[in-house]
Amino acid sequence: MFYTAEALLAEKGLTFKKHVGVHRSFSEHYVKTGIFDRKYFYWLIAAFNSRLVGDYAIRTEFEDREVREWISQAREFLAEARQYLAK
Repeated sequence: MFYTAEALLAEKGLTFKKHVGVHRSFSEHYVKTGIFDRKYFYWLIAAFNSRLVGDYAIRTEFEDREVREWISQAREFLAEARQYLAK
């Protein structure tokens, strides 16, 4: 989802060195303008937070159900981005 958001922002000539820049700008340019539903921003942030837990927690295990949900969300996010970019 991060790379999808990053690609959408790149279409506007926007690039960032930090995740927070991508998160904020995706919200500003795509969610607050009504181009994308707010759920995509929430999914982006939730996935990032889970990634941080996975990377830095001493012991992390995710449920299969959680992982399947993230994959489903990422696919939907990508499909929405493709549809937007095709216009």
